[in-house]
Amino acid sequence: MSLIIPRGRIVGLLATAAVLAALGACSSMQTSDSVLGLVTPYRIEVVQGNVVTREMAAAVKPGMSRNQVRDILGSPLLTDVFHADRWDYIFTIRRQGAEPQLRRVTAHFQGEQLSRLEAEQELPTEAAFVASIDTFKKKGDKPPALELTDAQLQALPAPKPQPGAQAETPPPARTYPPLEP
Repeated sequence: MSLIIPRGRIVGLLATAAVLAALGACSSMQTSDSVLGLVTPYRIEVVQGNVVTREMAAAVKPGMSRNQVRDILGSPLLTDVFHADRWDYIFTIRRQGAEPQLRRVTAHFQGEQLSRLEAEQELPTEAAFVASIDTFKKKGDKPPALELTDAQLQALPAPKPQPGAQAETPPPARTYPPLEP
């Protein structure tokens, strides 16, 4: 005795199996950051607040007015109605290929004068901050020298005079008509 399965039923079973396989593949891909290990999805770079560097914090001195502090550090991210004598500078950045960063700096005022500036952690220098978010750098690459040394300048050949080139004479003076008729 042979078992006969109708053709429509076989197609239905195959379609169901294909759908289940596709759903299983989708759920396994959601746990990965890349599609097939080759393509990574775009992630939005999120930057919030004002970056405060070591140089900026060193420029702010106790006794400065609120406007002077604002000129150096920028407008604070948070000003609290209940703590009018406190400005909070919070900086966060999430950039693909770089470690997320979070920094908090608080400026305390007495009246209109700055009393102290507090940071939860040591602030980076401007160069260290730029290096920490630079995702285009290659490890071990040195920046190219932008100026020649004296020895390199002396090693350059002297410019050759151009044949047929003469000393340029200034163009003849131009005369313009008067502006009013």
